[in-house]
Amino acid sequence: MARYKALDALRGLTIALMILVNTPGTWSYVYPPLLHADWHGATPTDLVFPFFMFIIGSAMFFSFRKFDFVFSSEQFFKLTKRSAIIFFIGLMLNAYPFYDTFFDELRILGVLQRIALAYFLGATIVLLLNRTGVFLTSMVILLGYWALLATVGTDNAYSLQHNLVTQIDLALLGEKHLWAGKGVPFDPEGLLSTLPAVVSILFGFELTRYLTNINNKMQSVKQLLLIGGIAIVAGQFWSFWMPINKSLWTSTFVIYTAGIASLVLAFLVWLIDIKGNDKLVEPLIVYGTNPLFVYVLSGLWVSTYPLITIADKNLHQWIFQGFSSVFEITLASFLYALSHVILFWLVSKMLYQRKIFIKI
Repeated sequence: MARYKALDALRGLTIALMILVNTPGTWSYVYPPLLHADWHGATPTDLVFPFFMFIIGSAMFFSFRKFDFVFSSEQFFKLTKRSAIIFFIGLMLNAYPFYDTFFDELRILGVLQRIALAYFLGATIVLLLNRTGVFLTSMVILLGYWALLATVGTDNAYSLQHNLVTQIDLALLGEKHLWAGKGVPFDPEGLLSTLPAVVSILFGFELTRYLTNINNKMQSVKQLLLIGGIAIVAGQFWSFWMPINKSLWTSTFVIYTAGIASLVLAFLVWLIDIKGNDKLVEPLIVYGTNPLFVYVLSGLWVSTYPLITIADKNLHQWIFQGFSSVFEITLASFLYALSHVILFWLVSKMLYQRKIFIKI
């Protein structure tokens, strides 16, 4: 069970960070490490989403192991149903608060939609193929994605305006249904770029399968450090030809972030399994027990603020004004986000104490 705790702690850390980086008091004043890289490169914030995909893959291993990894029509139905529900929830979060005219320009894709699609594809792959098949499929996806993007042209293949991900999304979804946060229609959770995100899930799955066959805890830590180090170096080396880019979820980004996830997991295994410091990570384990539910609730909660008015200000403005009247504005923006991390930890704690586990 100890190694399960390390994975739960990583999941909880990921959810806490997702809420922290998604809910600043104002996007105009955010500490640089809590912002995504503008385009190429990776900040600590860029690690959060791939960490969550890694954990999804790890959780899949324990879930499918109960059925001896056997593919069946029943399993396929469950995968399809769960993926459809997650995708629909993500779509409704984009639509909320459901203004009539908003559906004409509704963003189709998003974080939950990517999770839904990548989970469905990743789960199907691990149930149909053995370990060698999963490895070869992952290599084909990463190398094939590299080749596909490069076909646009070496000068513009990885640019914001001319990448193949954007061209496909524009053709299939239309300009009005894409995110435009960078000033042009471009979705960081694009359809084509979801393919390499599947490999982030497969990496978590296969690494968990590998670790469960190692009985010596210190050996597990050493293997994680070795795998993580190799992946980071490989990702950096490959980046000379294919940049590390979260928005495009490049193949180098997959390998690089998987390497860092391995190092973080190694630290948690060492801290919990070897040093026995369970109490230090107990808050993270609590946070990791209802991850998707808490993430969805946090998005819905914050999106409701503009609908509530207090003293001629919406609720978001009113709360943030309270922080900014006491603290310097960047610190106030951070504390506003941190207060939401604490709030949803309390929600997670309440559910955990009552043994309520909401599976989406």
